[in-house]
Amino acid sequence: MAWIKRNLFFAIGAVIAVGLLAAAGVYDYNNWQRNKAALDALNQTYDTLRRLNSQHPSPGNDEIDNIQTAQGQEQELRVWIQEAGQYFQPIPPVPDSTNGVITDAQFAAARDHTLSQLQIEAANASVTLPPQYSFSFEAERTLVRFAPGSLNALAQQLGEVKMLCEIFYAARINSLDGIRRVPISADDTGGSQSDYLNETAMTNNLAVFTSYEVTFRGFSQNLANVLSSLASSPHGFIVTGINVQPASGAAAAPSLLGPQTMGRFDQQPPSAPPSYYTRRSPYVPSPAPANRGGLQTVLNEQLLSITVEIEIVKLLPGN
Repeated sequence: MAWIKRNLFFAIGAVIAVGLLAAAGVYDYNNWQRNKAALDALNQTYDTLRRLNSQHPSPGNDEIDNIQTAQGQEQELRVWIQEAGQYFQPIPPVPDSTNGVITDAQFAAARDHTLSQLQIEAANASVTLPPQYSFSFEAERTLVRFAPGSLNALAQQLGEVKMLCEIFYAARINSLDGIRRVPISADDTGGSQSDYLNETAMTNNLAVFTSYEVTFRGFSQNLANVLSSLASSPHGFIVTGINVQPASGAAAAPSLLGPQTMGRFDQQPPSAPPSYYTRRSPYVPSPAPANRGGLQTVLNEQLLSITVEIEIVKLLPGN
């Protein structure tokens, strides 16, 4: 103690020096830790850059900036998606409620009006329907109260069925034999199973896909009209399958396919018209009778039973 008293300032200086050395040591250690973490991050970034540069394609170099190119292509894709959206316009539901809320009474009234309207439009277009046909809504035809939570989906399907019927009517088909849809309501279990597909609606992060199946009778030109209308529609129709077979008991009828090839008369009767033609099966010529003038049979088309499988694509909000 006496020494400390005699060398008080020296002792205080020594203690301060030791404290400063300890603080410097802690400071250096912390800086070393930060430098080590920064070095590890730098090495990791360098490894990532080296890995990216070794990929094909790479992010680019001083002359080629693949990242900027990818960003430009992404923008082009977004513009394309926006432009393509005009071909996937939603089909208005029936009824189309402004606030999205549909009551039992509203749907029942819209159902009766729509089914009656489709019957009248079929008669005006000379399209034959099954007796008292309900267009796949037989289970809901007489209901006044519907399964909870099903009205919006039923209204959407009713609007889509209406749109499909109008397309097929405009194609001048001979008869509409049936429409099948995806069951979406608990009420559908009480209907004829011939009205429904053994499928469910599918949804991904872009759209909802709903399937329909339409069976009708007509000729190849009617099928061409249907496909043309579906392809040019703004409502996102995708034809996923076509089944064609002769309609049983159908009589031969004039085809609506293409121009006819006119023949030559070797011995034309005085009262005969200057030319005529007949048709057989598609593009199969028939030899003319021996020693007889007239045209060869070119086409004699039979009535067909045609089933068209269709998916309707409905974009989700924001796409």
